[in-house]
Amino acid sequence: MAEHADHAGHAESAGRADHADHPAYPVGLRLHGRRVVVVGGGQVAQRRLPQLIATGAAITLVSPSATPSVEAMADAGEIRWERRRYREGDLADTWYALVASSDTAANDAASAEAERTRTWCVRADDAEAATAWTPATGRIENITVAVLNTTPRGRDPRHSAALRDAIVEGLRDGTLAAPRRRTRAPGVALVGGGPGDPDLITVRGRRLLAEADVVIADRLGPRDLLDELPPHVEVIDAAKIPYGRFMAQEAINRALIEHAKAGKSVVRLKGGDPFVFGRGMEEAQALAAEGIPCTVVPGISSTISVPGAAGIPVTHRGVAHEFTVVSGHVAPEDPRSLVDWAAIARLRGTLVLLMAVDKIGAIAAALIAHGKDPDTPVALVQEGTTAAQRRIDATLADVGERAAAEDVRPPAVIVIGAVVGVGPDSVPRAAGGAAE
Repeated sequence: MAEHADHAGHAESAGRADHADHPAYPVGLRLHGRRVVVVGGGQVAQRRLPQLIATGAAITLVSPSATPSVEAMADAGEIRWERRRYREGDLADTWYALVASSDTAANDAASAEAERTRTWCVRADDAEAATAWTPATGRIENITVAVLNTTPRGRDPRHSAALRDAIVEGLRDGTLAAPRRRTRAPGVALVGGGPGDPDLITVRGRRLLAEADVVIADRLGPRDLLDELPPHVEVIDAAKIPYGRFMAQEAINRALIEHAKAGKSVVRLKGGDPFVFGRGMEEAQALAAEGIPCTVVPGISSTISVPGAAGIPVTHRGVAHEFTVVSGHVAPEDPRSLVDWAAIARLRGTLVLLMAVDKIGAIAAALIAHGKDPDTPVALVQEGTTAAQRRIDATLADVGERAAAEDVRPPAVIVIGAVVGVGPDSVPRAAGGAAE
């Protein structure tokens, strides 16, 4: 113990100036099952705790108070919370400590204990007093990218974060070349490309696109993403696949199967979400029947995102507690229709229609015939989330005429209900109602 104390005293007496000329040594800590102590339950702890929890560490929080998010982590059993101030001995048998309270004296005492007990310690309020620093980190697959300014002089966390973001984004979209051994077996990924804006595809979807050998793309997929693909990637327009004796979907299924069996990594790039009127399950079933691995990557559905981009919330407190999504590609009077339009007309919430531009007149007439108020607001949002987006407002009584007069064309999302009149400039309702 005396030798330990002498070592700590020597390190302290050396002074901070001696450390300024020596870079930090970057290392990855394996904390699974090991004791970690966090002093302070404020915003710093709220940001850092999720990643510490993900390591599997045994985390103890020492703080008389905590943010609601940190308190929720304790309530969920992810951390153990001792609701009190730091006191000497809290860092016993600790591998790693994060000191982040608003009490400078407590932070000083905890840092001193960490020095004596040889515990790696990050100090949020005084980086130079710490024995460890937290890098700016980002994850892609099973890789953690960590950017760390290794000397105290000129430390700029914002610069480190910007470098981290640039590296991670470059790895995700393929603009940063990083040769590696392919770990994903050949097969097919059904990727939801989102509503149209290329920035609205998921991170995983973008990464799989960057890894693909073959991309079979829908007309409604985010076309701008195809320009980013490397020259060796074969891009197939699903609308131009020779159908021959096959139906269109059967031809697409066959193309997926043939390329996958040839050992290619195939991405089926679809608009919106693969399973929202996208025939994604038909393709997954066809692949399963051939024993071909299939990964489904959900996408942002236009049913919610396009109204949102046009300033329309599909639900709003005191206005709509539900929204219903209906395909309008089959007219109400068509015997093939599976929609109970009488039941739909009785609903009080929001109705969202896809693929309904050429049938909206007939749909509106059916809803009115079943009791829907003809003055119900309607919005038609064409090319939602793209540079060509436009919104046409109408009522149920005149929406058919308005759609024709304004030459509304697919793709368009049609929203029916009182939420059409709700927007940032509308008069807010009185507070105090029950939260949804």
